[in-house]
Amino acid sequence: MAARNPLSEEELSCPVCCDIFRDPVVLSCSHSVCKTCLQQFWETKGSRECPVCRRRSSKVYPPINLALKNLCEAFLESRSQRSSAGSEGLCVLHNEELKLFCLDDQQPVCVVCHLSKTHKDHNCCPVDEAVTDFKKNLTVLEEAKRDYDQTAAHIKTQAQHTERQIKEEFEKLHQFLRDEEAARIAALKEEEEQKSQMMRRKIEEMNGEISALSDTIRNIEKEMEAEDVLFLQNFKSTEKQAQLTPKDPEKTSGALINVGKHLSNLKFRVWENMQEVLQYTPVTLDPNTAHPRLHLSDDLTAVEDKKQRSSLPDNPERFDKWCCVLGSEGFNSGIHCWDVQVGDSDDWELGVIPESVTRKGDSFSGSLWSLRYNKSSNKIWILCPGQLVHSFTPKEKPQRVRVQLDWDRGKVTFTDLLTNTHLHTITHTFTQRVLPYFWNLSVHPLRILPVKTSVTVEQHS
Repeated sequence: MAARNPLSEEELSCPVCCDIFRDPVVLSCSHSVCKTCLQQFWETKGSRECPVCRRRSSKVYPPINLALKNLCEAFLESRSQRSSAGSEGLCVLHNEELKLFCLDDQQPVCVVCHLSKTHKDHNCCPVDEAVTDFKKNLTVLEEAKRDYDQTAAHIKTQAQHTERQIKEEFEKLHQFLRDEEAARIAALKEEEEQKSQMMRRKIEEMNGEISALSDTIRNIEKEMEAEDVLFLQNFKSTEKQAQLTPKDPEKTSGALINVGKHLSNLKFRVWENMQEVLQYTPVTLDPNTAHPRLHLSDDLTAVEDKKQRSSLPDNPERFDKWCCVLGSEGFNSGIHCWDVQVGDSDDWELGVIPESVTRKGDSFSGSLWSLRYNKSSNKIWILCPGQLVHSFTPKEKPQRVRVQLDWDRGKVTFTDLLTNTHLHTITHTFTQRVLPYFWNLSVHPLRILPVKTSVTVEQHS
């Protein structure tokens, strides 16, 4: 049998710190306490009392309990040696098998430790049970780390893709501006050439008149220098030439470049032309909410079912069961409208859903204000919280559907735009922000249609 310590760990423990005595002092009442613990206890209490029996100590500096100090040092040395020796599976204090795990101290203990003062009131469980729990926790943490790694990789991919899209969109704008600049400079050059040619013709005509007048002056001067008889013979011709008066040069109107035409409100007129090539979509899709089977267009206006799950983070905003996606902007007031080209899709659903709804499982199915169409049954179903689902058969398959939300009046209206047919109006009192909802089980996309932009210019007199 293994040799046991003359005193147990509990007997060698300070009643204040519950650890093995360090420099124990003995009081007049025969109780021992760590020297440091006693000093701190007296400072806190403000009187020299024994921490155990509360008897007043007659000594300000109690003596060291040398015998107890030696026992504690020997005990600590023995424990250290046993720990270094490493008896696997055995308690270094009691040489007992470590069958329990202390959940409070997060360490394995033996049955004797569990009954001792140190672990008596602690929560303990069998070691194998603790190991199983730790393995489960490790698995959960590893799965969470994989999710974080996947999310980090997806963030990088998202950023790269978004940056590429931004650059492409700005390149289109840059190209438009370059084309506008080239067209306006070409118009300026054309006007410059036309007016320069006109001025060249005027200058040539003026040079001709100057040359003719100069010749006339020279001829008159020569004739005036001639002999008297000859001069008199040509007098009438000379007199006629002298009386010739050149016409005053005409002032040319509009000869200068029309600077105002080229520069007046230049930026505004370029922006005005830009409206013809720009499109505005009242609702765009949020890719972070899309089910992994869905594919969104680069401009976030179309969604189709790829029939195969892609690797996407399982973030809280994403639907994990139903093939749906939400709009990127919610509404909690006012009237909002968006048109959807459903086209050849044979199984789709449109409507609105509360922003706060849980996106996982079936928990959101009772929180929809929607219209759903299925081609195989040729039925339209209407869903509204608190009301029974009802259906009807449309006169013809819808191709383009308008969804209009009147949040303040609590209405969601669906209209077939091609036939201008009112399909249904859901009435409900909204109490929170709602998001546009799109559901598609077809490889044929649902596409949110753009609206034409208009520019209104106020004229001020």
